Amino acid sequence: MTQALNDAALDQLFRTARTYNAFTGEVSDETLQQLYGLLKFGPTEANTTPARIVFVKSEEAKAKLGPALSEGNYKKTMAAPCVAIIGYDMRFFDKLPVLFPHVDAKPWFEHRDEADLAWVANRNSSLQTAYLILAARSLGLDCGPMTGFDNAKVDEAFFAGTPVRSSILVNLGQGDPASIFPRSPRLGFDEACQIL
Repeated sequence: MTQALNDAALDQLFRTARTYNAFTGEVSDETLQQLYGLLKFGPTEANTTPARIVFVKSEEAKAKLGPALSEGNYKKTMAAPCVAIIGYDMRFFDKLPVLFPHVDAKPWFEHRDEADLAWVANRNSSLQTAYLILAARSLGLDCGPMTGFDNAKVDEAFFAGTPVRSSILVNLGQGDPASIFPRSPRLGFDEACQIL
């Protein structure tokens, strides 16, 4: 990594990228595989990579998701070409012998209480959600992340009988510019950061 990205790339990933509320187009299975192929390389604590993702594309899967959505998120999510349900695996540590092979890291986590495990898993899957958004943007997709849904209903519909819990949804597709609001303000450097 010897050079910075050019302005066009920085615009696509950050400066002109927006959260969309309506989508068109299609998202191919190949694109979703490419997306995961990128996001999986983002760092997580001890390479725990606890995110587990269900890409909802079919009408049948959307019908399962629909009852869990808040009223404000229902129409746009049902119309999106693809919805990523990002969850976190509460037994992420079972994969550590493969994911972190140079140290026996499984004992670092396997005896922790449920609340502590949930904190670790959710924190790291949240990092992975950010990587998913950046990977999607880098592949030319627009995103609409949201938390307005009933987690228990999503877990029952998509993760029943597993140790996975839902965290966030991200609508994916080609964003409709008419669906975005004016960009909200952001904090300036001096309001959010310190250099010591």
